Parts: sequence; structure tokens; C-alpha cells
Amino acid sequence: MSTETSYSYDDLHEGQESEVKRQLLAEDIDAFAHASGDHNPLHIDAEFARAAGFKDRIAHGMLLASWISAALAHSLPGRGTVYLRQDLEFRQPALPGDTLIIRLTVREKKRRGRVILDCRVSHEDGRDVLRGSAEVIAPPQTKAPAPLA
Repeated sequence: MSTETSYSYDDLHEGQESEVKRQLLAEDIDAFAHASGDHNPLHIDAEFARAAGFKDRIAHGMLLASWISAALAHSLPGRGTVYLRQDLEFRQPALPGDTLIIRLTVREKKRRGRVILDCRVSHEDGRDVLRGSAEVIAPPQTKAPAPLA
């Protein structure tokens, strides 16, 4: 994600969207397997995954969920967001080399700075890889980002 934005609770409105495009790399899957300790052969062994009916090894669902977390923190609402809850439905696999779109949409503004966002990760052709919702606490006010060192 090259740009970082931040919206305060007051800046957000229902229907507001943000979209981030990322390419899934084999190295992303390997790094997530190492960091999480999840070495399921569906994720790390292409031959095993093909024998199980997939075209290649598949990304961990929680790797893609972490991309939602990153989009919440850097895009909508952005810097200072507190992540409270996530509900996800995994629909299709994502494979190394796939370009994926992470889309966040403000569904509802609740009390005390809480916001419900619809979350979707899809292939470029629109097929959903996962979808769900997140509840966050939006930053109380927009602050200028600190300079990056």
C-alpha cells in the first residue's frame, strides 16, 4: 500500500469505500506459514495441493484477512483505527500470482466511534475470495501523519 489515509469518525459516511490492489506472491504464503506456524501442505506444497484438486498451493485464509487489517489501518478508516471484531466467509482459493482487490465499505456508524465495514477480497474479475464485515473504532479526530524516518 503506497498511500496512507486517515478518516476520523466524523469524516466517515455510510457507503464510503476504499480499494487496495495487491498481488499474492508465493513468498507471502511462505512468510505467513513461517510467522503463523501453519505449515498445512495445501499452503506450502504445490504437488499436494494439486492432488487435493487445486491448481496450485493456496493462500492461508488468515493471510488474506491480514490484508483486510492492513487496509483498515492504512486506508479506511486509517491511522489509529482500533480493530474490534471480524466476521469472514471464505469463498474461493487464492493462488500465487493472483491479483486481488481488497474493498472496504462503511456500512454503519454506531455510537462511541464504532463503525461497521463490509470487507471483501476478490479476484480482478469480481469473484469473491472472501467477504465479511469488521467492527472498528475509528480515530476520534484526523491527525497529520508523523513523518516516516
